[in-house]
Amino acid sequence: MISRLRGILIEKSPPELVVDVGGVGYELGASMTTHYALPALGQEIEIFTHMVVREDAQLLYGFATQNERRLFRLLLSVNGVGAKVALSILSGMTPDEFLACVVNKDVVRLTKVPGIGKKTAERLVFDLKDKVDVSTRASDDLLGVSPSADESSARTQAEDALISLGYKPTEAAKLLEKTATADQSVEEMIRGALRSISR
Repeated sequence: MISRLRGILIEKSPPELVVDVGGVGYELGASMTTHYALPALGQEIEIFTHMVVREDAQLLYGFATQNERRLFRLLLSVNGVGAKVALSILSGMTPDEFLACVVNKDVVRLTKVPGIGKKTAERLVFDLKDKVDVSTRASDDLLGVSPSADESSARTQAEDALISLGYKPTEAAKLLEKTATADQSVEEMIRGALRSISR
């Protein structure tokens, strides 16, 4: 799985952008929130990514922050919510605003996001209410309570590895919250998470 890219921004035509990495142009879908954070064309950028593999395509999505990527993955865990709807939500509100809508069951506010009808808004609130109430590292990050840079980097790499093994983003985050510690390496975090499952 591609976790992040560092290269030269050579094109930005919302909702797509293109990053040149060693002569290879990577096309990524991105929210308007990420587009607003982009530098001028020709500048170097580092962008967090999420890859979606389908039978007919391999799609890459880019995010200016890890918090935005975490919310994107959380949204994809909701039945009936695809990448297009998730990017629409990320374009229409900040992670904090979205979580506030879920916690407060603010369906009306969610329906103001383009492409979000009442049924989808109700499903988002119903499916995510318990997940954002639990004190997991993923939801803490979205609420602005971030770990140290080193711990965040290692935990993110371990989470990406678990996702590549077939675990859902929310499952991977919960496993690492229960087992990982700040002084562990990426490999130790992964081993600890997998051991906890086999017990």
